[in-house]
Amino acid sequence: MPYPIFHLMFFVFCISLVGVFAVLTSSFRREISLRDTGHLGTLFIVGGIGSLFPDVPAVWNYFLHGNLKHTMIGPVPTHSLFFGIVAFALAVMFGYLIYRNISRATSIGIFAEAAFLSHLLLDDVADGGLTYLYPIYNEPLSIFVFMNVNLSDVNFFYYNFACFVSVFFIFCVMLMALLALKDLGFGFRYEPMD
Repeated sequence: MPYPIFHLMFFVFCISLVGVFAVLTSSFRREISLRDTGHLGTLFIVGGIGSLFPDVPAVWNYFLHGNLKHTMIGPVPTHSLFFGIVAFALAVMFGYLIYRNISRATSIGIFAEAAFLSHLLLDDVADGGLTYLYPIYNEPLSIFVFMNVNLSDVNFFYYNFACFVSVFFIFCVMLMALLALKDLGFGFRYEPMD
């Protein structure tokens, strides 16, 4: 398990890099107002919480039991797409409370889900398998199954297919964040919301 600061840095500098770029270029041009600062803060708070959300049980396990076990809430694994639906739903509700607009709230939810999935990506690389498909399939799966395998050790087609799936999953997470940021006023240039 990578440390929390690493999850946050990976999310900010790899997944939401377009937003960081838009903020920096707009601030150099002095195009960001005080009202926009609150919007940007909301995005980074939602993204930060989303990128740490799978490790939520570590907080109460530390205080109640003196350990950092963080992968289960009762029988439900927190490092699963099922738990990601919970993160998405909470972010949509939060976005709707703030913006009172279902489109923007959904974009906030997608942004939080991209942050959540970035956490799963890092833990999959570090630990070598997560229960992504809970409750349909309860065994650990790894998207990065062939990262430390020589090509000569496996079938050429299977190796290339596994590499394609790994890169495609990362691409999908980055595309989710990009599309959500575009809907929220970011592209390669910040466009203030109405």
